[in-house]
Amino acid sequence: MKVFLVRHAIAHERNRVRWPNDALRPLTSAGMQKFRRASAGLAKWMPRSARLLTSPFVRARETAVLLAEARGSKKPVECAELAADKPFSQAFELLRARKDKAVILVGHEPYLSGFLSIALAGQGPRLKIDFKKGGAACIEFTSRIEPGRACLHWLMPPRVLRALR
Repeated sequence: MKVFLVRHAIAHERNRVRWPNDALRPLTSAGMQKFRRASAGLAKWMPRSARLLTSPFVRARETAVLLAEARGSKKPVECAELAADKPFSQAFELLRARKDKAVILVGHEPYLSGFLSIALAGQGPRLKIDFKKGGAACIEFTSRIEPGRACLHWLMPPRVLRALR
């Protein structure tokens, strides 16, 4: 299974007065504009059949909707397992339960870089991964979907994705 990881685009800064619940914090208009351009390039690297799954947090959902529009694909499916505060084991369980050949996971930091590290290197020492807002990675599990069993195909910051248009 190919797994595309996408970090949500630029969101508003944390503000407990405006968003007492951080899960409700949205993207900025500049973040949306930049990710629209990045998603146009990113869409070219993803199979049309890849199912789009997203964290239920507003900023991730908004990013996933923009990506779905760029791909001309179905609306994203919200998955509680991809919320920023969930254990990595839930993402592995989510992937194992899917029958898709490719999926796209839209989420948060440090969750995505942590999941990526474990997928590539297992539960041992963590790899240091700089996963930019609006950036993406592609890994592949050729056999079992387990920690340490993935192969990294690419990791791109948003400025590179915007240049792919």
